[in-house]
Amino acid sequence: MTAPFGRAIVVWWHEMDRWVVPSSAILSRRLPDGWTRVRLADVLKVVSNAVRVQPEAEYKMAGVKWYGEGVFHRETVRGDAISARHLSPLVAGALIYNRLFAWKASFAVVPTSLANCHVSNEFPQFIPDKSKVLSEYLYLWCITDQTIKAVNAASTGSAAVSRNRFREAFFLDFEIAIPPLPVQRKIVVTWKCAKRAAVATEAKIDQLERDIEARFLADLGLKAVAQAMLPKAFAVQWSAMKRWGVTPNQLTATGIDISFGKYSVSDGRECLLAVKHGCSASPSPMPTCLEVLKISAVTRGYFRPEEKKFAFDVPRYRDEFDLKAGDVLMCRTNGTLSMVGMSALVERDIPNLIFPDKVIRVRCGPKLLPGYFWKLLQMPFARSQIEAAARTAVGNYAIGTDDIWAIQFPLPPKPVQEAMMKRMDAGQNEITRLRGEVAARTDAAKADVEAMILGTKPVE
Repeated sequence: MTAPFGRAIVVWWHEMDRWVVPSSAILSRRLPDGWTRVRLADVLKVVSNAVRVQPEAEYKMAGVKWYGEGVFHRETVRGDAISARHLSPLVAGALIYNRLFAWKASFAVVPTSLANCHVSNEFPQFIPDKSKVLSEYLYLWCITDQTIKAVNAASTGSAAVSRNRFREAFFLDFEIAIPPLPVQRKIVVTWKCAKRAAVATEAKIDQLERDIEARFLADLGLKAVAQAMLPKAFAVQWSAMKRWGVTPNQLTATGIDISFGKYSVSDGRECLLAVKHGCSASPSPMPTCLEVLKISAVTRGYFRPEEKKFAFDVPRYRDEFDLKAGDVLMCRTNGTLSMVGMSALVERDIPNLIFPDKVIRVRCGPKLLPGYFWKLLQMPFARSQIEAAARTAVGNYAIGTDDIWAIQFPLPPKPVQEAMMKRMDAGQNEITRLRGEVAARTDAAKADVEAMILGTKPVE
């Protein structure tokens, strides 16, 4: 195995089409026997199938997730609501990437199930020469750390982060080390086996979460409502009308009726001490003694204090926007409705850390356990209230402090809350263990596959 590249390298002048380290230098490795090195342009064909957008037609639009997570159906829109003049139908089995976020490993292989979707020219597609390279192998090569470094170096744009486009010409100019097809298949199988194991564990986690929710509702004397399409015709009591809108009242009419549970219904006005918007602290480019959470610290449904950045240190921020054990943090605004109101529980005092303006901090009164309230916010009857109250503007949904004060929920005696949380903690601990297992296995499999692709680990 060759030694890592040093700081100084020699590059042919004719290769300097842009002032970055060329991909051949970043990706270079001594090849195992039977492997060949080729330019991607020699094994890929660019898909050129763009069609003109028809104003009255409907188009299923697709996108490509970050970190190699695949293609997804984003939305269905009419042609007259699309700014692009041309769209390209997806081609099953093609390699696709997002030009704007290729540096975020936004690569995928188009599945057959999404071949009826369309994409703009920001999502180029490529058909591989199947006699030389497999689509799945090419995808795995694209999301290796070494390749993403080269992609990041070759991306161009006016901004340092979000506007860096990775153009097709740069991609096709990359060199790739290709093993024989049988070796490619073995590498792909190794990856698929690891992925299947991760999916199986994720299924266990999903079932545990459903069991926890069902037990939580049963303790309150409530039953889960099966998820279904919202009805087009429905009736709502006048007193239950949240506001003039179809979706808010659909959610009100089809949700769980908490008045039929074991315990009386209370609301935030009776049980909460404080509800406060976050701080608009300016981020600091240099390390400081004060840090502010990112919104991603909250939106996964559990607290991630490591998701933070440095902020300019202002004394009053420390006093007004501090974080203490028992604080419940809620996502105030997001472009996705299901993320609005997502919550996280702070389990210990955290000095020198504050919460941002896109987050709301809630502090509970003596009648309400913070952990119980946090779990309430994840229940369907609370989610329906939050989503019904969310307002939208410029593509973002948002809730305010008044919406949180108004949330209604069953309020059992505190000993009952404590018993419910003890049972729930046992289930959550098992979920945490399984998540750690998935992360460890996924990281190990990624490292193994990447080593095989780079030729530094033999393929058994």
